[in-house]
Amino acid sequence: MLELAEEKGALLRGDFTLSSGIKSKYYFDGRRLTLDPEGAMLTGKAFYSLIHNTNVVAVGGPTLAADPIVTAVSLISYIKGKPISGFIVRKESKGHGTQKLIEGPLKGQSPVAIVDDTCTTGGSLLMAIKAVEDMGCTVEKISVILDRDGSGRELFTQKGYCFEALLETTSDGRIKIVASDT
Repeated sequence: MLELAEEKGALLRGDFTLSSGIKSKYYFDGRRLTLDPEGAMLTGKAFYSLIHNTNVVAVGGPTLAADPIVTAVSLISYIKGKPISGFIVRKESKGHGTQKLIEGPLKGQSPVAIVDDTCTTGGSLLMAIKAVEDMGCTVEKISVILDRDGSGRELFTQKGYCFEALLETTSDGRIKIVASDT
């Protein structure tokens, strides 16, 4: 997956300001990987391998980055004969129609996995976690493609969550594979 991410231009070097406001010398554009047919398949398989032996019945995360990941995991789960539904958490409730914050067939009290492309400060993931926990769901696992500097692992394990990343950056900005199925 790391090789394909580099090939598809998902790993960019330069000066970037991240959504957290943090300055970085590199940027991971997850959509370049997850919206590519091969990248979507690899991403779906990798995330499915992290959750298929759990009680998880639904997978979701913060829009927009989680959208293709959720779809890929749901499709792979169906192909593997253990369907896992998908859901998307909006940044805020719609101002019209049903005014939902969470889109998809998620039922309260469900065990879920939260996914995203990257984790820097964990802000987007925390927002999604709060939304599903407010519904009474239990977050069984949090999984991301790239954890910047291991900060996500530290934050979420301190909060009592199971956190896994497929890739992680080192202090010098290099990216290493941390999940065996990537």
